[in-house]
Amino acid sequence: MLPATMDYYVIIRMVLVLCMASSSLGATTIFNVMSYGAVGNGRIDDSQAFLKAWRAACQGQATPATPVVYVPQKKTFLLSPLTFNGPCKSSRVYMLVSGNIVAPVKTGWRGNQKNAWIIFSNINGLVVKGKGVIDGQGSSWWPSRPCFDDPANGQNCKGPTGMMFRRCNGLRLDGFSKINGPGSHILISATKDAVLTNLRIVAPGDSPNTDAIDISSSTAVQIRNSFIATGDDCVAISAGSSNIDVSGVTCGPGHGISIGSLGGGGYDVVENVRVRNCTLKGTLTGVRIKTLQGGKGYARRISFDGIKFEAVDNPIQIEQFYCPLKVNCQNYTSAVAVSDVSFTAISGTSVAENVINLSCSQSVACNNIKLDRVYIKPSTPGKKVYSSCFNARGQATHTKPAVNCLRH
Repeated sequence: MLPATMDYYVIIRMVLVLCMASSSLGATTIFNVMSYGAVGNGRIDDSQAFLKAWRAACQGQATPATPVVYVPQKKTFLLSPLTFNGPCKSSRVYMLVSGNIVAPVKTGWRGNQKNAWIIFSNINGLVVKGKGVIDGQGSSWWPSRPCFDDPANGQNCKGPTGMMFRRCNGLRLDGFSKINGPGSHILISATKDAVLTNLRIVAPGDSPNTDAIDISSSTAVQIRNSFIATGDDCVAISAGSSNIDVSGVTCGPGHGISIGSLGGGGYDVVENVRVRNCTLKGTLTGVRIKTLQGGKGYARRISFDGIKFEAVDNPIQIEQFYCPLKVNCQNYTSAVAVSDVSFTAISGTSVAENVINLSCSQSVACNNIKLDRVYIKPSTPGKKVYSSCFNARGQATHTKPAVNCLRH
């Protein structure tokens, strides 16, 4: 299974040392996809070679050595939709992405897997790491402008998720670039203990539904020191998620960093979320909590600290009248309860005049909303900025513009 020549093996070992210097790997067993029939010319489908290398690494004889699926540099691998399944015999499995991986265009999509391009499922201790580029070739999926502008067809315009990590406890993603997703770029689902660091996630600012990182039904997730520029949410934290920490993210273009939307699944909960030391540039929204009317549940213990805005539209929002399709929008008596939310040490500029918009449910007030040292000015000199509240309770200190609309 290993390359025959010692020189080539030594080169791979050097790559591993350089790319994984921060990890205590110890002994490794390398499964080079080229050794399993991959061509790497970007035109021939290499999916089966990747699956063979994965099965050998995941299901091979258990040894003290850490299995590493190696995607070599200076090669481009075309992959059809595929799933890397676990559980694996080793407690830690690496996929080292040094080369490039590309998706088929929409007309070349094959198989029954429609909702995602690459799925990692039921793999504890998975590490996907490297300096390679994973390209979803999403432009063939992005709808025409009439589709994008028609609210009734909004849900039908979504392309598949680029990379889905489902039930992958102990997940680590580090260093690679994920670009041009057909839909959302990365989805973390039903996972405990995930750390995403030094990622670069990029798509055009007008590409629809290209969320960078979506988190669903997961706990203890950290996102650190990453650059994101897409056409939708840079980070979206949705129902069933808790103990989420986002720090050192540069976001823009995109739709900012969002909690929600919540309430569409009936009883939705999110709690213990911290977003800190992030910079948002030219985004459609800044930091926000969005819920649908008629839902139940709660969003609580959420903090936004040390956020910087540069020409952001709608910098701070709690939006409990969120209605994405703009069709049959109604007011209901039930709502997701929002409480214990703080905005601290936030500064920057806004395109919009309403820079702090706390619009809570008519029947279920937002409680314990705190703002401290929040200073937002207009990006265009001479314009005025203001704050607004609806049924929001809390306190504001050292804010500009003043937030006098909170109820005590």
